[in-house]
Amino acid sequence: MTPPPLLLAAHGTRDPAGVAAFQALAARVADLAGRVGIDVAGGFIELSEPPLRDAVTALVGPAPAADPTAPAGPTAPAGSAPARIVAVPLILSAAGHAKGDIPAALAREHARHPGVTFAYGRTLYPHPVLIDLLAQRVNAAGGAGAAVLLVGRGSSDPDANADVVKTARLLWEGRDYPLAETAFVSLARPDVTEGLERCRLLLAGQHGARRIVVARYFLFPGVLPDRVAEQAAAYAAEHPELEVVVADVLGDCDELAGLVLERYREALSGDIRMNCDMCVYRIAMPGFEHRVGEPQHPHDHPHDHVGEPHDHVHGYA
Repeated sequence: MTPPPLLLAAHGTRDPAGVAAFQALAARVADLAGRVGIDVAGGFIELSEPPLRDAVTALVGPAPAADPTAPAGPTAPAGSAPARIVAVPLILSAAGHAKGDIPAALAREHARHPGVTFAYGRTLYPHPVLIDLLAQRVNAAGGAGAAVLLVGRGSSDPDANADVVKTARLLWEGRDYPLAETAFVSLARPDVTEGLERCRLLLAGQHGARRIVVARYFLFPGVLPDRVAEQAAAYAAEHPELEVVVADVLGDCDELAGLVLERYREALSGDIRMNCDMCVYRIAMPGFEHRVGEPQHPHDHPHDHVGEPHDHVHGYA
């Protein structure tokens, strides 16, 4: 039996280098998955081409044309298109994009292809592969004996921000960094400058360690990772007594490709453990009570012109 195809769902970036890195990872995943007969396509929910719609079309063919004389209700697409697609979000933490935007986009694709359902995998974090990759990037930047500031994207979802803090702690465990702090480049505090200042003050009470490695917790290059580097450079210029080094993003690599295939197999088997215990769409957290049960809408991708956005509909698992 032919295995279901794999759909890679990413957020998107205005940075061509970020798009190229996504495409390189998608090609790496396709090569790995193709060895066991799994077709792969990838797309973005906003900002970049191709839109997710085009990736779905690449896997199942064009959406069936509407027949005004046909009876109401779902119909199977013509031909031998697969009845099921496994979608894996190329997202590090379960925030709004993974919890709402991508599922809503998949719901829209189900409406376009009524005979196709989607099994939805969990985000890439938490996983030891990511911690090991971060450690590799930090060490490549001269992290031995240095303080580490892990900088995440930042979110309006406190659960996602807590994941970044947890990642910093896991990165610190068992390694010879004198300290590991957390910062965010947008939407959450502390920001990069505040995080670096915290590291400076903590290092002031220690002897020897005057080096800070800024670990950018991002999959691909982009506007936000560049902003982290710029803010770190500005802080370093104001504090010549410190050595501030910026580590590379995680990037296209075999380890990430293998992790994506692991998430595919989890979703295919139904073994999905997405972190929902602290999800603001399920429980009333202080200041976020309005999020409980809030309808989710897909992004309007500039290359995927549609009418009014849809609320959640069934068609993915």
